[in-house]
Amino acid sequence: MHSWVDGQPADNVPLKDRGLAYGDGVFETIAVKAGQPLLLDRHLQRLEEGCRRLALVVDHGLIRHEVLTFATALGDGILKLILTRGDSLRGYGINPGAPVRRILQGSAPAVYPPTHEVEGVRLFACATRLAQQPLLAGIKHLNRLEQVIARAEWQDTEHAEGLMLDMSGRVIEGIFSNLFLVRNGLLLTADLSRCGVAGVMRAEVLAQAQALGVPVAVADISIEQLQQADEVFVCNSVYGIWPVRGCAAMSWPVGPLTRKLQGIVRALLDI
Repeated sequence: MHSWVDGQPADNVPLKDRGLAYGDGVFETIAVKAGQPLLLDRHLQRLEEGCRRLALVVDHGLIRHEVLTFATALGDGILKLILTRGDSLRGYGINPGAPVRRILQGSAPAVYPPTHEVEGVRLFACATRLAQQPLLAGIKHLNRLEQVIARAEWQDTEHAEGLMLDMSGRVIEGIFSNLFLVRNGLLLTADLSRCGVAGVMRAEVLAQAQALGVPVAVADISIEQLQQADEVFVCNSVYGIWPVRGCAAMSWPVGPLTRKLQGIVRALLDI
């Protein structure tokens, strides 16, 4: 598929790019249907927060315009937006006023087995733990080495996702998704103030649940709480919601709240 760099068709970036050298930047992975980038406002809000935290100088109006134009040309597929701090000399020091490099990549729509959505998935219990760094927690920065290492832990088709804990043993998220559990009618997801990625679908699910009058909470989650859950599901902005049937020796049914939210999210992603 095609790609742009700084608004122009291109298939490479300079070797001095700080995203390549240091993972110095942020990115968003956006589903596109019929030329429309889905959940765009939520994606751009998270992008803006990431740029603020990393002190990246960005013209957000230009970013929105380029994403909309690129999505129209893409039609249906996955749009990946990457912002890096651009070129640099050797060393970690930054030029505070340097403009970002804007990279847009298009790919075909993601295809997952229908059983993931219908019957649910199993999670692999990853040994890799997420380091705690509040300065980076929540944002989708370019350094994803923890996720790369965790994903290498299994090669079978039995597990569709991995379960990641932090260094203190708290339940945080999946490798490429956020995790929710339901217990006694309460919808609970992890506090991401120490580590993890605050997914745009996570934000959408919280908002939709509140609109339904479902009590929600964002808090620390222990393995014991996960074991005792009535329902568990994972979500992201590309596939929506997958019920979770099990992880290691734990198992859960596909519950009614999961199905209710799954239907709402499916409507959002199938315009």
